Amino acid sequence: MANYEVEIARSAEKQLRRLPRSDQERIASTLRSLATNPLPAGVRKLSGYDDVFRVRVGRYRILYSISEQALTVLILKIGQRQSVYR
Repeated sequence: MANYEVEIARSAEKQLRRLPRSDQERIASTLRSLATNPLPAGVRKLSGYDDVFRVRVGRYRILYSISEQALTVLILKIGQRQSVYR
């Protein structure tokens, strides 16, 4: 399986910087693992979208899109459940 390039949207980067340092490190670890396996165990496809998935990291959710042609994973949002789906 080919390695994907992980790109983080500016808004997701801001959301990540606002989190506590320990949570940032756990999320960063998950983001790095998406480069080798963009569909890890526990991932869910969001209904209503063609290519948007979510993965849980503790109490946080990471929403991302996969582009198979360009081999990229675009991180769209990072946050707690009550705010990330809006």
